[in-house]
Amino acid sequence: MLRMNAHVFFDLHDKLVAEYGLKETCFITTYESLAMFLWTLGGCESNRRTQNRFKHGADTVHRKFHEVLHCVIKMSSHYIRPQDPNFHIVHDRIKRDKRAYPHLKDCIGAIDGTHVRASIPEGPSKVRYIGRTGATTQNVMAVCDFDMHFTYASIGQAGSMHDTSVLFHAIENDRATFPHPPKGKYYLVDAGYPNRDGYLAPYKGERYHVPDFQRGAPPTTPVEKFNRIHSSKRNTIERTFGVWKMKWQILLKMPNYSIVTQKMIIGATMTLHNYVRLHDKEDLHFLRCERDPDYVPTIPDRYKKYAIPSNASDASTTAASAPNMDLFRHELATAIALSW
Repeated sequence: MLRMNAHVFFDLHDKLVAEYGLKETCFITTYESLAMFLWTLGGCESNRRTQNRFKHGADTVHRKFHEVLHCVIKMSSHYIRPQDPNFHIVHDRIKRDKRAYPHLKDCIGAIDGTHVRASIPEGPSKVRYIGRTGATTQNVMAVCDFDMHFTYASIGQAGSMHDTSVLFHAIENDRATFPHPPKGKYYLVDAGYPNRDGYLAPYKGERYHVPDFQRGAPPTTPVEKFNRIHSSKRNTIERTFGVWKMKWQILLKMPNYSIVTQKMIIGATMTLHNYVRLHDKEDLHFLRCERDPDYVPTIPDRYKKYAIPSNASDASTTAASAPNMDLFRHELATAIALSW
């Protein structure tokens, strides 16, 4: 019901009370305030259903939701950040894959965008939020590591904004918190991004996604072998997005909150995602991904009519690639093919 195991709930409660200002009142405890908040985020529950479930009035439900929301947002800067800020450690998911190691030893994570439905009132500003699918959305860009932690998030960009533009905006305008790759390190990005220093894209026009190889013949050329390894490691961001949306289903059908509150909800659910990941290695949503490295969670049937297609962010960029990164990719592809 609350999208986390009991010990995680109580640990989270104690931290919010001790460090982030969550307070009780005469008629409602901090435990109940947090439970109502998690119930709402986990199942996209309406104010009325929350009233019925917890036996509190509409004003109380509304007020307590926003109080807890603000407390969780205060946590976000402590939880949405790299676990290894200097990027010295080669992750086990790279080390243990003989096809990827040592070739991808300098890879530090993956970047992608995903669309989250936005509830936007009629008016001139609504047009900006209408993306390629015709739905009003926010284009949320995230960086994640190979443990499925979010290490950075750009929240609030309109659905019509291209993924590459969101990335460039974050790099230029959020320099203090964006986890820039150190020299020689890089993130994996999909073909919608340019192949530039610190951001390694796959070869376009070739088989890429894991199912493409599962359904067809094994990769044979250096380019296909590179794309196969790239895809299998880059899918950490797809799996991270999948767990995040499965656990916090308010993201699949965003209620009619103000756009500021909608942005805060996205940030809060990412914070909670990381909190659960850090404090519960037995969480069922994450365990399924641990057991099957190619598994990506799917949207529940009851939300499929609201679903934003996973390729909503897949438009190709017109931004130029860097010749030195194209050469680096060619050298990687050759090395991977020779050791395959």
